[in-house]
Formats: sequence, C-alpha cells, structure tokens
Amino acid sequence: MLSALFAHYPTFLVFLAVFVSMVLTMVFMPPWIRFLQGRNIGQQVRDDGPQTHLVKQGTPTMGGIVMLAAVVVTILLVGYPTVETYGLLVAIILTGFLGLFDDASKVMHERSLGLTPKAKLVGQFVIALLFALLAVNFLGIAPTVEIPFVVTVDLGVLTTVVPIAGGISIPWLYLIYVSVLLVGLCNAVNLTDGLDGLASGTVMIVMIVMAAIAYRTDLLEPAILAAALAGVCVGFLWFNSFPADIFMGDTGSLALGMGLGCLAVVTKTEFVAIIIGGLFVAEALSVMLQVAWFKKTRRRIFLMAPLHHHFEKKGWSETKVVIRFWIISGVFAAIGFSLYFAESVMVG
Repeated sequence: MLSALFAHYPTFLVFLAVFVSMVLTMVFMPPWIRFLQGRNIGQQVRDDGPQTHLVKQGTPTMGGIVMLAAVVVTILLVGYPTVETYGLLVAIILTGFLGLFDDASKVMHERSLGLTPKAKLVGQFVIALLFALLAVNFLGIAPTVEIPFVVTVDLGVLTTVVPIAGGISIPWLYLIYVSVLLVGLCNAVNLTDGLDGLASGTVMIVMIVMAAIAYRTDLLEPAILAAALAGVCVGFLWFNSFPADIFMGDTGSLALGMGLGCLAVVTKTEFVAIIIGGLFVAEALSVMLQVAWFKKTRRRIFLMAPLHHHFEKKGWSETKVVIRFWIISGVFAAIGFSLYFAESVMVG
C-alpha cells in the first residue's frame, strides 16, 4: 500500500489522506445523488423548523454513506494496518451504521424523526464503552484526563480487573467520562448538522487540528485518519454548500462526532477536544438549556434551538450563519490547539 511506499515521508502521507478521501468523495457523490433522486429518497424536514427550510424537503440524504466508504478506502490505501487504526475505524463505522438505520427509518416512514432517542443513545453508549475498553487494554491509553496548565486527573483509581484474556482492566470513572464525552460529541455534531455546509465545514476545521495534534505526538495512524475525515468533509462540502444537493444525514454526522471523540481519547486530548469542538458543545448546550428552561418556566431562552436556528429567526441568512459559525469554530479550534501546544512545549 501507499503507506509502505512513502513510509519515510509521514507528512506526505497525512496530506495524501486528505487528497485521496476528498477525490473519492467528489467522484462518487454525484452518482450517489442521482441514485437517491431516482428513487425519491430524500430528507424529511421538521414541521416546526424555519419556514425557509421547507424547500429542502426531498433533498437527497445519507451522503454519509459515500463519506464513510471514502474514509475506509483511504485508510486501506494510505493508512497502516494496526489495532489502533482498525479500532478507530470500526467505532466510526458502527456509529455510521446506527445513523444509517436512523436515516432509513426516517425515509421509509416519511417523517423527520427516526429511531427513538433512547435507542440511539443506547447504541452510542455501547460503541463508546467498547472503544474505551479497547483503548485502555489494547492501545495503552492511560485512564487519565489532562487539563492543560491545571492538573492531570487520574480516573483509574477505581479499577476492576476481570480475569479474561490475560486480564481486562475496567477503570470505571474513566469509562464513564469517555462514554459521556463520545456520546456527547456524537449528538453535538448531529445537532450542528442543520444548515447547508455547517457540519461539514466545522468538522473539517476540527479534524485538521486533530490531525496536527496527532502528528505532533508521533501518532501517525490517528493523524492519517483525522486527515481522511477532513478530506471527506472538503469533498462533501462541494455538494453540501448552499443550496445543498445532498445532506450527510445521521449516517455522517453521528460517525463524524464519534470520530472526533475517539481521536480525543487516543491523542489524550479528552478535555482539550471539548474546547476544539467548542461550537458543537455550544449547539448542544443551547438545546439542553432551551428544553430545561421551557419545562421550568414555559418560556424560551432562544428563538429556536439549536443555536444556528436562533440566528436564522433573527433574520440572518443561512449563508451568513454558516460562514460566521465556521469562523467561530476556527477560533475555538485555534484556542484548543494553542493550549495543547503551549503545554506540550513547556512540559517538553
């Protein structure tokens, strides 16, 4: 594979992953769009959403299938066949299948809601728990959370060792933290995927930063995967920019969120990733605050949640919201990377 051919040029491999995944996405997305259009497989728009979104009804969805396929092919061509590589890839693909089942349910029943929230959460938590166990027991990931310039929190103080396959460590506190982190990022990216080009553009920015972090810590395999995820977002953005020809659906957004969380675990940025993905966190918090406040007071904090819809209701055009959110995402990513880089330099 290309990884063996260019083994002495790791930087080139990372950039090659971006290029290959981008090209694959751009080549295979048009026939996928035509396939979906020919079978009238399209997005179901929520009835209580902005009225300007009604024109999106019927737009092809499940573009995440091509994105995930492009990532898999890219990793097989450019990546290294390691436990780390396949562990990350399997977690992303399983989450993508969960999203695909959700998307298919929406299309078949012609409604904007697919799987029940409980079913999706259960599936996400199972995947997150399995990846966390893999990371601790087979990838050598320490059950700690590093807060730059503050403290390294040891979440392995409460650990059970199960005498299976030579001993499986179960650091309960770390598993809880990682599971909440991964599931939270999954749903945060999913909530962000509400405007044309919003999720794909912001995830692209975040994945470029995650690739840089992984590369700096000599984690080439995660760097290549992050680069591949950034590349598919670039390729998908060509078709998802306003007005979108296709949406990624839960197939793409849930998988990308899981990818971000898993990369945070293997690069030991379980806390910094919350800052890097600060826009996603803000989107999720806006929904949580809106629901909690409405249940308590029967009034709303925002005109509409998630946050991007609030600004649409205030009269911002969809394109203005998307571009400004890209900028905000870039600022969050830069702050997170700066904190990580500054501490690594001082510690080193």
